[in-house]
Amino acid sequence: MAAFRYLRPRTMSEAIAVLDEHGAAARVLAGGTDVLVRLRLGHLRPAVVLDVKDVPELDAGIVETDGVLRVGARTVMTDLIADARVRRHFPALADAASVVGSVQIRNRATLAGNICNASPAADTAPALLVYGAIVHLAGPHGTRQVPLETFFLGPGKTVVGRGELVTAIDLPVPAAPVGAAFGRVTRRRGVDLATINLCCSVTRDGQARFAFGAVAPTPILVADASGAFAPDAPAHDRDAAIQRLIGHARPISDVRGGREYRQAMLAVMSRRSWTTAIDRLTTRNESR
Repeated sequence: MAAFRYLRPRTMSEAIAVLDEHGAAARVLAGGTDVLVRLRLGHLRPAVVLDVKDVPELDAGIVETDGVLRVGARTVMTDLIADARVRRHFPALADAASVVGSVQIRNRATLAGNICNASPAADTAPALLVYGAIVHLAGPHGTRQVPLETFFLGPGKTVVGRGELVTAIDLPVPAAPVGAAFGRVTRRRGVDLATINLCCSVTRDGQARFAFGAVAPTPILVADASGAFAPDAPAHDRDAAIQRLIGHARPISDVRGGREYRQAMLAVMSRRSWTTAIDRLTTRNESR
């Protein structure tokens, strides 16, 4: 591991100043589940590692206000999974968080870190995309909000600018009933990166949103408003719509799976996730 300066700022302004001064030579440490591994392997050689655990504005809380569930930047997967509001309004996100790494990793890994890492296979990204997540950023020029749909630029690349930090992620609570489900294919059970992952959400009138991971340089969001995903819509219409949607994917072949396998499994997992999403939508309506 190469030598670096370790800094632990106590205020947001101090953290932003350090990041603005050092630019790409500084790395943010929150949960550390990715950064520490990459430091040890020598894949990262930053001049400064900025530990943000003492910055009060980057809290670890989940707050519901004005129809939005706000997830603080240091909220770890374990707390996200356990939160009753997340499980009620965003069950697919809880499902996705529950497969991130091991129990020990989920106790440390943050939701914000999972998206800032910008892995095409990030497990929480498809659910966050389907649910319309908004990312809050703070930097030397003030604050801004970015839809997650435009947050990813490529593998390991995001719109986070010099001196900026992710402070929170907003999840708009659906105004009407929505069913959603997360699906994933891996080479083996246990800790492994996804060969593909995806999330499907559907409304009662059959409008659907799908987000696919590990099949393009970034997670991608696609939608269908034809009604083909309604519970009583013909199966052949739904299958045709799925084929149109997965046509947006651009999978590659690597050690986790071939391009053709990924494309085929996208169709299979899309149908399975839609079935689960419809079940959840029906159950939710019946419980009201």
